[in-house]
Amino acid sequence: MRQEAEPATDEVTEVAPGVLRMQLPIDMPGLGHVNTYALLDDKGVALVDPGVPGEASWNALLFRLKKAGIPLERVHTAIVTHSHFDHFGGSAQLADEAGADILAHTSFSTWGGDIECTDPTHDHGDPALRMPKEWTGKTPWGTPQQGPPKHVLDELKGNRPSGRPKLEMPHVTKRVKHGDVLQLAGREWFVHHTPGHTIDHVCFHDPTEGVLLSGDHVLPTITPHIGGDTSGDPLEDFFASLEAIARTEHVTTVLPAHGHPFEDLPGRVKSIHEHHMERLEKLHEVSTAFDGWATVVDFSHELFRERSWGQMAESETWAHLEHLALTGRAESRVNADGMLEYLVG
Repeated sequence: MRQEAEPATDEVTEVAPGVLRMQLPIDMPGLGHVNTYALLDDKGVALVDPGVPGEASWNALLFRLKKAGIPLERVHTAIVTHSHFDHFGGSAQLADEAGADILAHTSFSTWGGDIECTDPTHDHGDPALRMPKEWTGKTPWGTPQQGPPKHVLDELKGNRPSGRPKLEMPHVTKRVKHGDVLQLAGREWFVHHTPGHTIDHVCFHDPTEGVLLSGDHVLPTITPHIGGDTSGDPLEDFFASLEAIARTEHVTTVLPAHGHPFEDLPGRVKSIHEHHMERLEKLHEVSTAFDGWATVVDFSHELFRERSWGQMAESETWAHLEHLALTGRAESRVNADGMLEYLVG
C-alpha cells in the first residue's frame, strides 16, 4: 500500500517546531487520509488543509484538536493549499464556529472554477448562499463537467443537526500571491505559487527550520494529478513550478498533504518529472491503437485501467496531449460533436 492510501490514525505528532501533524479520514481512490497541520504560535493556531466537508471529518478534527490540547476557539486561520474539496472542506465550518480567517491563493475558486454558486460573493450571512447550485459547462476537451465524486455528494446532501448545510463553500478572507511572507508558528513562511495540480496551488516555505508545506504539489509515493481546470499548458506550468520548488534552499523536511513527511525534495521532484516524461512517451505508443485522430476520452482509456476512467483520468490525459500539441509533437482539432481530438505524430 502506498503511503497516501494508508487510513488515517488519531495520532498527533510534532513534525517540526510548533507544527503538529493530524491525519483526517477521507475515502477517495488512492487516498486514505489528508494531513492537517497545526501551526502554533502566541496568537493561536493556523490549520493547513482542514479535511473534507462533513461530520465525520469535522468530528475527527475536533477529537485531534482536543488530544493536542487546542481549544477550537484558538484556531485563527484555515490555510487552504488549493481548491480541491479534501483540502478546503472544513474551512467554512472553522470560519463559522471558530471565527477563523480562510487563507488561499489569489486565484482560488472552489473546484477550480467549475462550481456555480447562487451568490457570487459567497456571503457568510446566509449559509444557503454558499451551497453549490450545479456543476455546469464543459471541460476543455468537450465532456460535461462532473463535479466531485457522487459518493461525496450523496454523503453531503441535506443539513447538519444544527440546520446548517453539510456542504458549504469557503469564503476566502485572506488572499496571497507568490512571494508573500506570512507570520506563522512564530516565524516567517514564504508563499510559493505552484500551478499544475490546480491553477491556484500554493506551497509554504519556512527557511528558519527548513520546512516546506508541499500540499499536493510534491507527494512522497504518488505523482500529483495534473488538473484540467485551466487553459494554456498546465503540464508546462507544473514542470516550471516543480523545478522552482526543487531549487528552494534550506528545505530539510517536506510536509505533504498525503503520506508521511520526507527529506529528499530534489530526488522526489526528479522522480515525479520522470514519470510525466514517461507518460508523454506512452501517448506516442498508444496512438498506434487509433486510425488517425482520437478524442481525449479514447486516449485516457488506453492510458488508464478501467477502474480509473472518468474526468480525472481525462484531465491528466488532456494536459499531456495539450503539451504535445503546444510543443509541436501533436495536432488538435474539434470534431463535429464538439469533442477535442488529437493526432500524435
